[in-house]
Amino acid sequence: MDAFKLLTRSTKLKSATQSSSVSTRLPSTGRAENPQLFRTSTADGILEEKSQGKKRKRGYRAEEVHATDDDALNLDFFSQRKSSAGGNSDATAVKGQGVPANRDETSDSGDDESMDEVQRRTVLNSHKIKITDMRDLEEADHGQAGSEEPKKKKKKRKHHEEKQQPQKLSKKEQKKARRLFPQPLVSFKELRTRYKISRRLAENIHEQGFTVPTEVQLGSLPLLLRGSVASDTSDPKSTEPDLLVVAPTGSGKTLSFMIPVINKIVRYHHEKSEERGIFAVVIAPTKELASQIVNEGRKLAVGTGVKITLMKKGMRVVEHDNDTEGEMLNESESESSWLESDEKIAIKNQPANPVTKSDILVSTPLLLVNALSANKTKSLATLPLVRNLVLDEADVLLDPLFRDQTLDIWRCCTHSELRASLWSATMGSSIEDLAKATIKERKLSVTRAQSYQLIRLVVGLKDSAIPNIKHKLVYAATEQGKLLGLRQLLHPTAASASDLRLRPPFLVFTQTIPRAIALHSELLYDIPPEAGGSSRIAVLHSDLSDTQRSEIMKGFRKGEIWILVTTDLLARGVDFRGINGVVNYDIPNSAAVYVHRVGRTGRAGREGGVAVTYYTKEDIPYVKSIANIIDTSERLRGESGERSVQKWLLDALPDLSKKHKKELKKHGVKARQSNAKGVSDDKDRRRTRISTKSGFERRQENKKKGAIAASRKRLQGSAKSDGGSDDDGWDGIED
Repeated sequence: MDAFKLLTRSTKLKSATQSSSVSTRLPSTGRAENPQLFRTSTADGILEEKSQGKKRKRGYRAEEVHATDDDALNLDFFSQRKSSAGGNSDATAVKGQGVPANRDETSDSGDDESMDEVQRRTVLNSHKIKITDMRDLEEADHGQAGSEEPKKKKKKRKHHEEKQQPQKLSKKEQKKARRLFPQPLVSFKELRTRYKISRRLAENIHEQGFTVPTEVQLGSLPLLLRGSVASDTSDPKSTEPDLLVVAPTGSGKTLSFMIPVINKIVRYHHEKSEERGIFAVVIAPTKELASQIVNEGRKLAVGTGVKITLMKKGMRVVEHDNDTEGEMLNESESESSWLESDEKIAIKNQPANPVTKSDILVSTPLLLVNALSANKTKSLATLPLVRNLVLDEADVLLDPLFRDQTLDIWRCCTHSELRASLWSATMGSSIEDLAKATIKERKLSVTRAQSYQLIRLVVGLKDSAIPNIKHKLVYAATEQGKLLGLRQLLHPTAASASDLRLRPPFLVFTQTIPRAIALHSELLYDIPPEAGGSSRIAVLHSDLSDTQRSEIMKGFRKGEIWILVTTDLLARGVDFRGINGVVNYDIPNSAAVYVHRVGRTGRAGREGGVAVTYYTKEDIPYVKSIANIIDTSERLRGESGERSVQKWLLDALPDLSKKHKKELKKHGVKARQSNAKGVSDDKDRRRTRISTKSGFERRQENKKKGAIAASRKRLQGSAKSDGGSDDDGWDGIED
């Protein structure tokens, strides 16, 4: 590498200073310029060349690209390379519209080969995308176990050494050797030109304004669209795999799994237009997330003929036996025995709900399990046409809370060509093991079940928060201190020591539903009537009806609600593009919950999001895991300034045992549980209560404030009539 290239690389540091000046913008001000979280100038250059149809010289050296890889310390500063300066010259570049005519065929991948292996490796590594073939690792472990048996075959030493050579590698080296570097997605235009997706689907993607793919889209879409361009479907490298994806919050995972599913169904409709039914099932842990997936999917499916349906109570997805229908009718008759005869006849003559005619069904686990079961004693019906099963927020769906329901749905999908994909921002090794075991079990139980690659794709550091938001860890000592700190944070003119401010709209998370209701009632009168009053603050939890929850969500998305107090119901998957910040009023139950909570802001690469976490004396044993995530996120961001979490604090915080971690994950902090066993004293209950005032006292204080404000308005009106001017306005949320 010559000196000129080194100097030009050093000038790229200016972008960091520019981004710091732009970082003062709030996430609610608009769309981010680039949704990608991780990128380098070299990778951008390669992607730009490929998007413009350029091609490098044949004499292009692999060492040039490796110089910008993770092994940057091994640079040869004294090597002479004649092609480094002119590698991108117009004389050697071939311009074209779409895919270059002459492709490099040195790649061993089954994907499109416009990039050689070195270029693919550079782009994926620079964007911190790690793709591993999990199925090959299992087979390698099985091969090692079987190779230890024959010890007598030592005559053919050379042949034996060749077989034993890969087994001498350590586990880390084996994982590195089984890394995959498939063709990355250069731009969304390639979905039509290279992967031959539906023309109408490509138009819908363009109309939505998607131009630059995020990291998870850059890596996962080529894998999931393999079947659309594969010439040899017998080759496992040319077919769609089973996929495990771990990518940061707000990185575009919904788009990543909806585009291939919709395109697959469109192709199937063209091939077999007669057969109709549910071809894909998407499972989400909450109704809010399921509704959001349906809305995003319908935008992509406009004009394609693909129907996407949200599962609701009473909806039928399969035809049950006549005996079952008769039993259900008899039960309804027995329950309505007190009705008059005319009403009974009306119930008998009322037709049953028809089976839903949909291509993609989006549901929560319990709703779909209830629809598949004729009654509680019968076994579940099957979904024989389902070819794609998508688990969004898979770590929760395979957690003990939803595990049985999710696995029942998985087993009901009996098609031999079923592909399963699991998506989340956090995924532990236990979830991966469970997914692999379920895939193995299905291959043994389902007749003619085909075997596909099991690939894991990880973007960034696994189980870490996104690097484009600011974190603040605040010690408030007591519950009253947290309430005071929250009110000071809301005040737009109150500058703290770090000048950290939080402007609406934002989310406030609590541990339990009663605490969310109490905090909402406490903040209800903090916004004066001229700014909207109590209508600007709302509370959302699972005890509300579906209609109430949907109305609150609509108001928050429209900007009519500024402050939304909620539980972990909204911690996962829900996309609020204009959220300026997140407040963890109660400390999260686990590090994974913290990652998902703070991921509600700073979505799609937006800078300026703020995440504030309050902790009291009772929370100190549980803070270290969150402090470690904050420290890792700031290191990933690469800022050299003052850290939010000092090293002395990390060293001083106690470690939490596995037993206490499990208890915290199940029940939260013991002092804030709804019926805590150890909090029987009235003094302890008052200490953990959010407010020390009753609702009656707060209403009386609010009436006094209203009377004072009315008298001031009358005085101002009389002053106006005397020639005065009204310069008063709302200066923000008062303390």
